[in-house]
Amino acid sequence: MKNNIDPIEIEEIENYLNYIRPPEEIRDQFDISYRIEKQSVIIFEIRPNWQDQNIKMEIDVVKSTFVKKDNNWKVYWKRADLKWHLYKPNPIVQNLLDFIRLIEKDEYGCFWG
Repeated sequence: MKNNIDPIEIEEIENYLNYIRPPEEIRDQFDISYRIEKQSVIIFEIRPNWQDQNIKMEIDVVKSTFVKKDNNWKVYWKRADLKWHLYKPNPIVQNLLDFIRLIEKDEYGCFWG
């Protein structure tokens, strides 16, 4: 299924992640990336599995899903129960740039701890 996410907004996500990624020399132990699933952009951490350092794990951090009928983005964070929950302080943003600003602020420490 093709998504309707604006390539310019994706470029904003990529620029933000390039800005916050750890130094190249430690990226084999900790890194940050994103993926697109249908109408969602999911930002995640990449870390070695604690039992087998050769296996990389993707740990979801934050997700924004485009809601076409409302023409906005819903913001979710993954809680300890490993389920996505609306980010109650600000569950809706107008675009992915606002999503980035929200992640950067992380007022309640939900995304980066």
